[in-house]
Amino acid sequence: MKKAKRSKKTRKQAEPKISPFLWYDDNAEQAAKFYVSIFKNSKVLNVSRSDEGPGKKPAVSFVSFELDGQRIMALNGGPQFTFTEAISFFVNCKTQKEIDYLWRRLTDGGQESRCGWLKDRFGLSWQIIPTILGDMLNDEDEVKSFRVMQAMLKMSKIDVKKLQQAYDGR
Repeated sequence: MKKAKRSKKTRKQAEPKISPFLWYDDNAEQAAKFYVSIFKNSKVLNVSRSDEGPGKKPAVSFVSFELDGQRIMALNGGPQFTFTEAISFFVNCKTQKEIDYLWRRLTDGGQESRCGWLKDRFGLSWQIIPTILGDMLNDEDEVKSFRVMQAMLKMSKIDVKKLQQAYDGR
């Protein structure tokens, strides 16, 4: 009996159709290593280098990496473009412990903002949000969801206990 030939797609994981592509000045590799050190199931996949000229050290041009299975491409493109809050990574967190960990790690060298938003040391915006927040904000009881929204608007890092207190009317 002959073995069926497997196609290239089954031998190798299929490339995602859509992936974020991030433009850094000159620190794409450092950013990728920083992010994969924070998130489980993450790794740097490839670092492409290009020669800067005779006798010069090859410089990183592209980095591909995965954060919890999400493929991301990064480019060292120079200072022409910088990140804004118009684009952010939204991270669903199941526990306060996870929120606290990610908040501490991502704000190290970065800055806190409001309502679960922060900027990391590379200027990239993140939203560190508990999954329960969506349930609370979408509750059929508009009074409960309003109280949760008001509580959230006063927070930098999201505090699940305080959200729950607002939801319960305490």
